[in-house]
Amino acid sequence: MLRHLLKLIWKRKSRNMMLSLEILLAFMVVFAVAAFGLRYWQLYQLPTGHGWQNQWSVSMRPAQDLPNDPILYDQLKRSLLAMPEVESVAFSSFGTYERSRWTGEYTLPDGSHELTIDGMGISDDYFATMDMRVAQGRFFSSMDDNADAAPVVINRRLADKWFPGKNPVGQLYVEQTRNKKEGQRYRVVGVVEQFRSQGEYMDPVYFMLPRWIPGVGKDATYNIMLKLKPGTPRIFETRLNARLKQVRGDWNYVITTQTDARASMLQTQTIPLMILSVIAAFLLVMVAFGLFGVLWQNTTQRIPEIGLRRALGADAGAIYRQIISEQFLLSSGAMLVALVLLVQLPLTGVFGESLNWPVFFGAAVLSSSVIYLLSLLCSLYPGWRAARLSPTQALHYE
Repeated sequence: MLRHLLKLIWKRKSRNMMLSLEILLAFMVVFAVAAFGLRYWQLYQLPTGHGWQNQWSVSMRPAQDLPNDPILYDQLKRSLLAMPEVESVAFSSFGTYERSRWTGEYTLPDGSHELTIDGMGISDDYFATMDMRVAQGRFFSSMDDNADAAPVVINRRLADKWFPGKNPVGQLYVEQTRNKKEGQRYRVVGVVEQFRSQGEYMDPVYFMLPRWIPGVGKDATYNIMLKLKPGTPRIFETRLNARLKQVRGDWNYVITTQTDARASMLQTQTIPLMILSVIAAFLLVMVAFGLFGVLWQNTTQRIPEIGLRRALGADAGAIYRQIISEQFLLSSGAMLVALVLLVQLPLTGVFGESLNWPVFFGAAVLSSSVIYLLSLLCSLYPGWRAARLSPTQALHYE
């Protein structure tokens, strides 16, 4: 039976070519949407490494560059901690759930294993403020004052890359500089399992959290992270802004709850998936119309053939199954060609971890299911119409 159906499809290859190309294109687009969605689902399951439910972010907007003045930062911290709603205050280069990103080039002390690493300078209280947990070692504190190298906490991904099979705590690495002079030296004091500053849909990257100390170095921090008591109402923002104005009334402050920042970031990050889904849905509708029209025309042109089969003893169910089976074989051939092309992507690693093997196989199964369902729906009525023809009507058809 299969051999007979393949012969029938091959004899009408010129008419089936364009339909096969449409199915192939539709499969690829649906595959892209499925892979996108599955990767997002994978990322969403991973921990971000920091809290967001009771955290607020304050972005300081001075009229001029902000100096790294320890007295100013101490005034800000003391003033905010005096508010009964505030449990903890910390400073950071930028806030979580923001589009901000800072990267640098770093190597091991011997100059090997150069990596591009994301980083964010933070104060000692940041870990408690953001409800973070250490996996190895400890978080830095005042005991690291006057250390021979800048203390830093790194994520597990970076630790496994640079120090496989070793204890990363106490290890050194250095910053690469353009003038080839020895850059800043860092000593690992702790490891966190994960840290993704941009939230649930951020791809895991090598991340470092170096210690920032008020008054040490030229770089200032422009962001304040607050941990508030659970149940603090949104109206607290007015009082918070007034308190900040008491310290520096000539500055502007952008106050954002991490709950709102997270929701906004998630919505922004899913926009590409939504756009791709709309395109895929539109293409599937067009393919469905084309598929339905071609199947209708094919069954009309094959009425004498169908009548002959009925006259030779084939029942209506056999005709029905033939029409649907032919369409499934046609769809299978187009999808097989598409998979041969698409499998090159994870093999060559073009998209890195974004298209790993679990995502590839999951997307292949989902997109195949969609195309098979579409083929079935489009072939039901033409198959039913062909199956209900009587042998007498079919053999007298002109």
